Amino acid sequence: MAVTPDAPAPGALHGVGVGPGDPELLTLRAVRVIDDAAVIAYPATSQGESMALGIVEAFLRDEQTQVPLPLMFSPAQTPDDPAYDRAAEVIAGHLDAGRDVAVICQGDPLFHGSFIYLLERLGGRYAVEITPGVSSVMACAAAVARPIAHGMETLAVVPATAPEERLARVLAETDAAVVMKVGRHLGKVARVLAAAGLADGAVCVTRVGHPDQVVRPLTEALARPDGVPYFTVVLARRDGTAEAAA
Repeated sequence: MAVTPDAPAPGALHGVGVGPGDPELLTLRAVRVIDDAAVIAYPATSQGESMALGIVEAFLRDEQTQVPLPLMFSPAQTPDDPAYDRAAEVIAGHLDAGRDVAVICQGDPLFHGSFIYLLERLGGRYAVEITPGVSSVMACAAAVARPIAHGMETLAVVPATAPEERLARVLAETDAAVVMKVGRHLGKVARVLAAAGLADGAVCVTRVGHPDQVVRPLTEALARPDGVPYFTVVLARRDGTAEAAA
């Protein structure tokens, strides 16, 4: 964008991964970028709740401007949703005023994150810097102390929200799998894993990195009458040798 002699230079847009929940999983770079930014923007529910903000609260300064970005957090929210347009406009206003904006993202900004759609709208207009974060995939494997994949194994990372037929096609060809966003799709996930030969030893990790984190075998999760929350990840390996840590 053009800069007039009297206008400040545009600020920089930062996509900052803050990990899955435990503040100790923040990288040194993430802490530095967050501390340097004049504006902290964060995805939030319509009620103003934000898991990402809760992760970084201890590192924020009183003089920083905090900007909630109301998003639906629903599979029904598509990349062209007007909510992303509105969020991008708010961020652009701060960038045009010369303020650096750090958009904090749970996990990693470019891994199943809302920041991807903000980047599509703003990336061609402003300087962008991405700070990668620890994803729930790596955090779940660490919580269970089991390999994600090794040697010549192939790995598939899939959302449980995908159609069952698509999940079946992908998982039939992989040696190891990570299934995200499980929630009410647990039964479907279990069926597909069983058909693909991946169910033995499969483990559910719920709210990894949070104080209420829970690790349980897939069989135990299936027996629960109340199911599992949305923020549950299933780890599975074809050989079934890696069991949940006791």
